[in-house]
Amino acid sequence: MLKNNFRYISLLLVFLMLSCAKRGSITGGLKDTLAPVLKYSSPKNFTTNFTGKEITLTFDEYIKLKNVNKQLIISPPMKQEPIITPSNASKFINIKFRDALQPNTTYSLNFGQSITDNNEGNPYNQLKYVFSTGSYIDSLSINGTIKDAYEKNVDNFVSVMLYEVNDTFKDSVIYKQNPRYITNTLDSLRTFKLENLKAGKYLLVALKDKGNNNKFNPKEDKIGFLKNYITIPNDTVFELELFKETVPLKALKPIQASGNRLYLPYDGKQNFKNKKPKIVLKNKSEILETIVTQFPKKDSLQVWYKPIKTDSLSMEIERENYKKKFTFKIKDQKKDTLNIKAVQSGTINFIERFTLETETPLVKFDKSKIKLINKDSVAVDFTTEYDEFDQKLYVDFKREPLEKYNFTFFPGALTDFYEKTNDTLSYKLTTKEYEDYANLKLNLRNVKRFPIIVELINKKGDKIIATEYSESKTNFEFNHIEPDSFSIRVIYDDNKNKIYDTGNYLEKQYPEEINYLQEAFDVRSNWDWSQDFDLSIQYNPELEKKVDDKKKKEEAKKKKTAF
Repeated sequence: MLKNNFRYISLLLVFLMLSCAKRGSITGGLKDTLAPVLKYSSPKNFTTNFTGKEITLTFDEYIKLKNVNKQLIISPPMKQEPIITPSNASKFINIKFRDALQPNTTYSLNFGQSITDNNEGNPYNQLKYVFSTGSYIDSLSINGTIKDAYEKNVDNFVSVMLYEVNDTFKDSVIYKQNPRYITNTLDSLRTFKLENLKAGKYLLVALKDKGNNNKFNPKEDKIGFLKNYITIPNDTVFELELFKETVPLKALKPIQASGNRLYLPYDGKQNFKNKKPKIVLKNKSEILETIVTQFPKKDSLQVWYKPIKTDSLSMEIERENYKKKFTFKIKDQKKDTLNIKAVQSGTINFIERFTLETETPLVKFDKSKIKLINKDSVAVDFTTEYDEFDQKLYVDFKREPLEKYNFTFFPGALTDFYEKTNDTLSYKLTTKEYEDYANLKLNLRNVKRFPIIVELINKKGDKIIATEYSESKTNFEFNHIEPDSFSIRVIYDDNKNKIYDTGNYLEKQYPEEINYLQEAFDVRSNWDWSQDFDLSIQYNPELEKKVDDKKKKEEAKKKKTAF
């Protein structure tokens, strides 16, 4: 029996040794995917006759605040942000108001997704705390959607505001005062809902509020508005179109850029193609000869003048009702010289013109000193067009497939504002096969009115490939285009100036109407593609995203199957 006991003890020791020797890893169990739970609040949510200065929210676990300054929406807005503590992990949040609360007013605090659990970051989605300083909670609401008047996709974090229309209301209120009610689309929505409203008449406005101050700054912000005031209650689903105003011209003091050029900075984006200001440069009473051009990619004009011995100049700027005069010092500086650069090099496609950019503005062109020949040394006819404002020389000619071209600009072909001429310039260009490109036939249906501007754009919508202007036709051809993904943008050119015009809040003017093709389309080399576009169907970016996601999944599935 003693031997049996030793045998059992020996087996037990071996088992324990094996168990100790076996390596393993400690697991933490299933990942926590649950959001925090609000256990109670003090005072209770939907409290009436609120007279306090602070609120405390208590949760079932440790939470932390994330981007609370951007996510928390308080309606009506307060002049001073409340103090929210603590900043570290805690089971409670304390909100202390610094503003005096308005009487008989329903307040709502929407925390968006700023409250998350401490460990996994699971958000408490749209926690809303409501209270009233009066005897009841206002319960009316309105709904709507946000779109961009020009861009395909709308911005995130768009504020939607209601201004009460009463005896003291003026249109300028959006520049100076906080709205009566406010909400925000936050970072993932293009819809909005304003809740806990009282009955009345209101101005409805949307702002991409870059200053985060609940006030419209035309230089920075996009705005959307309804011309007519709305009344609440109202079951209409409102749509607001965001646009960027063209602010009135405001010139800043000229800056000397070189010995023969001035920068004239100005505020805001301006369209000078059709409304270039009148600029007069003077040396005392003498009016100097000038050329005015755009400074590329900057909010500045360039004023070119012939070098002059003087210590100061004056400049007068005038456009419509705007007038401004500056006097400034001039120093002896290095002068700009003629420098010419070709935009294209190597291959040129069939839909673009050969383009030269000049550092100084050109004034003379001698076509007899420009020679264009093909690979067989046969002369090819061409035309020229100079865009003085952008300082670009366009040379157009009929291109044949699989051809080689040689441009030669002999001395004196180009003369600039300072009577400087070019040295010999030579540029070699080649073309591809027609089959390397695609042809597109576009058929528009349900065009509401004319004229229209039709633009073939890339899928993102930030590059115009080709454009057509139409006063009646609805069928278009875009031939020899580079294979890519495309979309179509149609602009209703109501003022017939052949450019897109934005809106203006004070003039109660909406931007010109635009419609995008719902789904982008792909064209490949050697394709003849026909595309229909029904303009009665409004573009929906969310629908296009769903289509794109579906295509990506199908492509991934095909790759996986092939592998």
